[in-house]
Amino acid sequence: MDLHSRYPALADLKARARRRIPHFVWEYLDSATGLEAGAARNRAALDAILFRPAALLGEVAPSLACTFLGREYPVPFGIAPLGMSGLIWPGAEALLAAHGALAGIPYGLSTVATVVPEVLKGRIADQGWFQMYPPKSPEVRDDMLRRAREAGFHTLVLTVDVPAASRRERQTRGGLVQPPRLTPRLLAQVAQCPAWARGIAATGMPRMRLMDSYAEDLAKGPLPSTAHVGYLLRAAPDWEYVAALRDAWDGPFILKGVCEPDVARHAEAYGVDAIWVSTHAGRQFDGAPGAAALLPGVRAATDLPIVFDSGVEGGLDVLRALALGADFVMMGRAWHYALGALGADGPAHWHDILTKDMSSNMAQIGAQRLEDLSGRLISE
Repeated sequence: MDLHSRYPALADLKARARRRIPHFVWEYLDSATGLEAGAARNRAALDAILFRPAALLGEVAPSLACTFLGREYPVPFGIAPLGMSGLIWPGAEALLAAHGALAGIPYGLSTVATVVPEVLKGRIADQGWFQMYPPKSPEVRDDMLRRAREAGFHTLVLTVDVPAASRRERQTRGGLVQPPRLTPRLLAQVAQCPAWARGIAATGMPRMRLMDSYAEDLAKGPLPSTAHVGYLLRAAPDWEYVAALRDAWDGPFILKGVCEPDVARHAEAYGVDAIWVSTHAGRQFDGAPGAAALLPGVRAATDLPIVFDSGVEGGLDVLRALALGADFVMMGRAWHYALGALGADGPAHWHDILTKDMSSNMAQIGAQRLEDLSGRLISE
């Protein structure tokens, strides 16, 4: 079967994924918070970035290769951490880690994934990024870092834009709680998704295994879906926390969720190696501008490398972010739409969509290299 003829774009993968995963899982994956205006602004901000089409340049053979934090990558994108990944598709973390290793791109494991870092030891090759929601306890923090390091994760990502649980009303209406419990309503949805159900039967009901290993005695009964067990351990980080984490980790260190130029500028003094511009895809706060609109201000404030996410839906969006000053682009939801649509075949197909889309659009604007993109922007 030619996947490109049936699923040529992310919209096609999303449509099939919605049919193949239970509704309450779909609402967890696909929703934002509030009126979801923040998610819409992410899309609008990307759509507003335009390039000049080119003509009469002869053959254009674009190169997608890049260097980020001293490492060579065949493409400038990777797999962002996503909480409860294994709920969206059974075995998601292992499948995505395996694709990252095979494709030579970063794979990010969330603190609130459904597997512990040790499960992925040997599967991530040299592509592991570990995303941390900051524990209050220094002992827990240091133990998490030890486990991530021993499992082969080389880059640490501290998420700094989640000081409290967001409301995520659509997700709440879907009926998901933490840890997940299958009520009669949810069981009826599962019955309509046999492939998902068979996979979950084999892997077991997903839980936040890393958090469970520290917090089993703290959670008293089920929690709302937006205030999971991780919040029982979590701190709201400040600069003192950043300094302590920098001292405790001997590899590359990225701050994720930075939208303010002053924060990016300040990070350099704390030994941070890169900044990640993100609005959490609209899942945390509904009143923020689109992430792409914030990117130029952060770029102007720092010489640190910049990662970008939020609203990316294709190769053209990757090019837009790079043209505005990002050095690398990460995506979370898109890889999971691909898993939901095609299972184990999904990540490679989505990767192929991205590279073909990037190459096609670079040819349209006459960009041979990623460094040429900014020169083709239309300034309004």
